[in-house]
Amino acid sequence: MTNTHETILHVNLNTLESNFNFLKSKLPNGVKTIAVVKAFAYGLGDIEISKHLEKLGVHAFWVADFEEGVQLRKEGITRPIIVANPGYKSVETIIQFQLEPVIFNHRLLELYANFKEKVSIHLKFNTGMNRYGFETTDVQEILPILKNNPQLKIESVCSHLSSSNDSNKDDFSEGQIQQFNEVCKNLEASLGIHIPSHIMNSNGAMRFSADSNEWIRLGIALYGGLEHPNLKQIFSLKSVISQIRFIKKGQSVGYQNSFVAYKDMHVAVIPVGYADGLNRKLGNQNGQVFIKDTACRIIGDISMDSFVADISEVYTQEGQEVTIFSPKYSVSKLAHDLDTIPYEIMATLNRRIKRIYSKE
Repeated sequence: MTNTHETILHVNLNTLESNFNFLKSKLPNGVKTIAVVKAFAYGLGDIEISKHLEKLGVHAFWVADFEEGVQLRKEGITRPIIVANPGYKSVETIIQFQLEPVIFNHRLLELYANFKEKVSIHLKFNTGMNRYGFETTDVQEILPILKNNPQLKIESVCSHLSSSNDSNKDDFSEGQIQQFNEVCKNLEASLGIHIPSHIMNSNGAMRFSADSNEWIRLGIALYGGLEHPNLKQIFSLKSVISQIRFIKKGQSVGYQNSFVAYKDMHVAVIPVGYADGLNRKLGNQNGQVFIKDTACRIIGDISMDSFVADISEVYTQEGQEVTIFSPKYSVSKLAHDLDTIPYEIMATLNRRIKRIYSKE
């Protein structure tokens, strides 16, 4: 079938599989993987990504809210789906679709305890991120509720490393890990049961020992958004040249006449804009795209649905493919240029961009 979309996010499922297999090879035997597919799988498309990862044998999926979890269930995902922020009005839906809420405060714990329906839960503790989670000193306070409500099945205990990507903060990360392990030990001793635990995320898995954790959460590393010789970016954003025009020295391009040609030049209009997630900071010669492997500077302001590039140094034509980022021109490099993180670039890709999945 002929593709009619001009701007496409290409996702390579074989590369996803290679990344998954490499990450698995770095983990101790028996450690189970949780695939983080929240925020539309970081913009890549949660349904297709999850279906492929389920075939590869991930233990569970991690989503942001119950609506993301319901969507996965409706699309046939059968593995456990852990909901990071279940909210307070979704208990019946979570139970109906057999989702597993993360319980991170007293209000949520009491809500599910009072509901009296059987539900698998995950307890979260704050070890320094100061975002979601019980305090580590709350263990004794929540124990009676856990003991008196056997319908609450504790599937795991979790926490989150705040700076696992920063070697300058390894002492802080190690302190978090130590706190977490102590909480897990106290919970198990008090309840008389074994509870799987997980604090490691992608960066944590690459940089710290996972021996004390039986589960591990993998997100950005699966998708190749980390700079690592054994991980490859699984996606490319490509468009086409919609129009080519010649402008003379002194003529301007874009809103506010923000670029004034310093010479005669050929320019190309490309149908991707900030509504698609292309950061406006890339405009006015701060960013570049690639046409026939030639770097072409973005000139003028980026518009809602398009931008203009200087193509004076490449012979091309309307309809020619344009690469915005790819494994060769990585999103990590783009994030560095924008003084941001790959997560932001990926997660803000608008869903109106066509996603195409391949095994190449």
